[in-house]
Amino acid sequence: MHIDEFLRTAVTKRASDIHIKSGCPPMLRIDGRIVPTEMRPLTPSDTKQSLYSILSNSQREEFEIKHELDFSFMVSGLARFRVNLYQEQGHVGAVFRVIPLKITPLDKLGVPSAIKKMCNETQGLILVTGPTGSGKSTLLAGMIEHINTTMDLHVVTAEDPIEFVFRHKKSIITQRELHNDTASFSMALKAALRQDPDIILIGEMRDQETILSALKAAETGHLVLSTLHTTDAVQTINRVVNAFPPHEQTQIRLQLGNTLRGCIAQRLVPRSTGMGRIAVHEIMVATPTVRDFILKNEIDALYSAIAQGGYDGMQSMNMSIFQHYQENSISLEDALSYSDNTNELQQMMRGAFHGSNR
Repeated sequence: MHIDEFLRTAVTKRASDIHIKSGCPPMLRIDGRIVPTEMRPLTPSDTKQSLYSILSNSQREEFEIKHELDFSFMVSGLARFRVNLYQEQGHVGAVFRVIPLKITPLDKLGVPSAIKKMCNETQGLILVTGPTGSGKSTLLAGMIEHINTTMDLHVVTAEDPIEFVFRHKKSIITQRELHNDTASFSMALKAALRQDPDIILIGEMRDQETILSALKAAETGHLVLSTLHTTDAVQTINRVVNAFPPHEQTQIRLQLGNTLRGCIAQRLVPRSTGMGRIAVHEIMVATPTVRDFILKNEIDALYSAIAQGGYDGMQSMNMSIFQHYQENSISLEDALSYSDNTNELQQMMRGAFHGSNR
């Protein structure tokens, strides 16, 4: 199997992910669902030979020691791919995530205006959250590209691996990749503070050290953007705070309450046409009320603040789902399936919902 040829076919079919493993034909994820290809099942030698063909000597050596490898790979004129190479029962397998060469602007992503407004912040912390495959990287790339085309700034990124590649426009974009350009997110963050940054993007806030470095950068007058694998604002705040031992959590809430500018949770829901997916968003803007709830550890009260914060650009996930359902963009079945509070959503559909009752 020639990897390049197969990847071209997969991109033509609008696959977001490509699964290659021995014992079955290559599989594609299209519009959120796994779809088999018509190719024959791959043998262990087929799989290893094909996947090793795109590795450098150093990458092969690292994989054979660790049996895990994350890297990026590009097919010229087609797309970039974020690759996870792994070993399963002694055999080699891989998952390729498709990263388009062209960055989709925020306007074409169809995001609420509040997200574009967040790009104008000059300091603080903005978090983009959602499960794996929810389009966090695409949204962040759209936000950075909006900044790149409208502002004269220096943006420093730390990524694992680099996904979207930016071209300098009005801004300077410095992109650093873990392991190739820097040893860790926290080290990249410390170094970034000496690189005259205006904006710092951290691929993911994975541990205490990275979270502390991000909060420090946000406190010292920089805009910091990062991601977490959480599903809503309440879970996001709890995840950040609970990453620390109890005796440190009050201080973390204080830092978070003072630096947070917004939290965007995103999911991708199948379109009612059966072709493609549409992004739905929960948006929390760090108003004085929101900050007060965080500082007082009244985190569950954020649900009500979001539901009632429309004037400030806030919306709950159910509000977003309901809007797209009203516009016939998504089906009733999918609207209910992707909601975390189906009772509330059904009340909205009956016209009986007047505020959050979580």
